[in-house]
Amino acid sequence: MKIGPHTVDNNLFVAPMAGVTDRPFRMLCKRLGAGYAVSEMVASNTALYASAKSQRRMDHRGEGAPVAVQIAGADPAMLADAARVNVDRGAAVIDLNMGCPAKKVCSKWAGSALLADTDLVRRIIDAVVAAVAVPVTLKFRTGPDPGRRNALEIARIAEAGGIAMLTLHGRTRACGFKGTAEYETIAAVKRAVRIPVVANGDIDTPERARAVLAQTGADALMIGRAAQGRPWLFREIAHFLATGRHLPPPTLAEAREVLLAHLEDHYAFYGEFTGLRTARKHIIWYTRGIAGAAAFRQRMNTLDSTADQHRAVAEFFAGGGDERLVYGQAGADDAANDGIREALAA
Repeated sequence: MKIGPHTVDNNLFVAPMAGVTDRPFRMLCKRLGAGYAVSEMVASNTALYASAKSQRRMDHRGEGAPVAVQIAGADPAMLADAARVNVDRGAAVIDLNMGCPAKKVCSKWAGSALLADTDLVRRIIDAVVAAVAVPVTLKFRTGPDPGRRNALEIARIAEAGGIAMLTLHGRTRACGFKGTAEYETIAAVKRAVRIPVVANGDIDTPERARAVLAQTGADALMIGRAAQGRPWLFREIAHFLATGRHLPPPTLAEAREVLLAHLEDHYAFYGEFTGLRTARKHIIWYTRGIAGAAAFRQRMNTLDSTADQHRAVAEFFAGGGDERLVYGQAGADDAANDGIREALAA
């Protein structure tokens, strides 16, 4: 598959997720079968780029090509400037965020809030496409709310404005992440435009991936929340799409090695203080559904060094051996989300 002049390895993409898809996570997902990944969103206000958070979000050292950076904002001129700065820093693709439903983003009329103003959407696309020589892509939702699904109009504006690829999440802004994604709108957009269309939303199993491709006719799939704590999902889907057969899930020993390597990269990227705290949510995701995870989380949240955290993870998984992870058992550990909140607050 191609994005402008860039050929990507396959049609399984990692979704940009704030606080999740940092460089270590993107590189891990690519090693485990993803063909393409988009960075966490970077603010359009370049005056903020000196902050540690922005510097990390624009750090692409060692990341395979093409480097894709998502920018977010509501001012066409500021977004154009942000696109230029990020291209100068190595971005080979600029992705426009018109899909984030988070209140703090939408309250500034950015993210999916932009979908209610199609004239502003047009002006943003025109400004950013004119500002850079690299492909500009668009991630968006099906509309402001279920009564105003205007994705077809947005898609036509985007194609006319020179957008190279569309990624459409099958929910409206008002839906947030509630309910289930619908794919009829994605199929309609795919039929209406000539540029590549990527389907996004609730793609969490190999079977669902195959069904969404069949239903939408999409050129690729973008996977977000389902890969949290399960980065090997990309290779599982790729194998199933190619052969119709399932790869066995990883053993606990294999999951242990993946997680420990992820933690080492994470600590190196963030440093001791931030790395300890931001790793907690990843550890919780990896351990969902595993016996004893709730008690382990309580212990983990009291640890005050990355060395102790790394050692605790190694010990937790140590007895698993060849036992394989079993998906669909999260109900036995429904406190996972509470654990994440506790970890982030600690």
